[in-house]
Amino acid sequence: MAPAETENKRFEFGGNWKNFLKRLNDARIQEAEESLARKTGLPALQGKTFLDVGCGSGLFSLAARNMGAKVRSFDYDKNSVACAMELKNRFHNGDPDWIIEQGSALDRGYLAALGRYDIVYSWGVLHHTGNMYAALENTSKAVKDNGMLFIAIYNDQGGKSRRWRAFKKFYVSAPKPVKLLMALFVITRFELVTVIKRLMFFKTPFPKKERGMDPWHDAVDWAGGYPFEVARPEEIFEFCKTRGFTLLKLTTRDLGCNEYVFIKTAPQAGPLGAV
Repeated sequence: MAPAETENKRFEFGGNWKNFLKRLNDARIQEAEESLARKTGLPALQGKTFLDVGCGSGLFSLAARNMGAKVRSFDYDKNSVACAMELKNRFHNGDPDWIIEQGSALDRGYLAALGRYDIVYSWGVLHHTGNMYAALENTSKAVKDNGMLFIAIYNDQGGKSRRWRAFKKFYVSAPKPVKLLMALFVITRFELVTVIKRLMFFKTPFPKKERGMDPWHDAVDWAGGYPFEVARPEEIFEFCKTRGFTLLKLTTRDLGCNEYVFIKTAPQAGPLGAV
């Protein structure tokens, strides 16, 4: 489910993920597993349930399943769902403990029907739904008491963010040659400058991407990532705090995504067992 005004003005995230899967290898899968282990603080996820909201390529669903979690993945984009299915067929064919389907973070009834999970993971997704706070509201309700919520939301940089929003909106309706030029601009603007700086300080020129992307597909994703919403860290913190979450970890970025790890605090029982 997506707002009508954005339905025909969306970036085809799934198409980009489909191209990315052609370059997926064992090293990238291992990096995704290591990333999940760092975020959760757990070397394995046996006995845990894992909900991947906006699963994209399905890479982190695969990582969670490899680590022992019982996984449910969904995405609004049909091509993203197909990507996740491809990974399941490759690595866990016929596995009943990994369910993949099409769904929307904006569909309150759909999310409610899924039940609640130990780990709810929505990395760089909710700000692309067209109604970020409604999507966050629905997603947060899928977290069990004492469960964990992992989200990454674009940082609000004021006028800079508004200019990037206009850039992305234009990209979606631009002809293919213009899209190519826009993606080249992005990779030059971010990747080339970053590579030069890292080489100057004798660092690895291409650091690992949290979502497993290579620099080119990351640039395409950034250029075309529309709808596009942003939030200041304190706004996300207050929103989740009022819904019973405690912030465990926050990593802030300049123009990129702020990364949040929350835990859902279990209600405290009164002297007679009443909450």
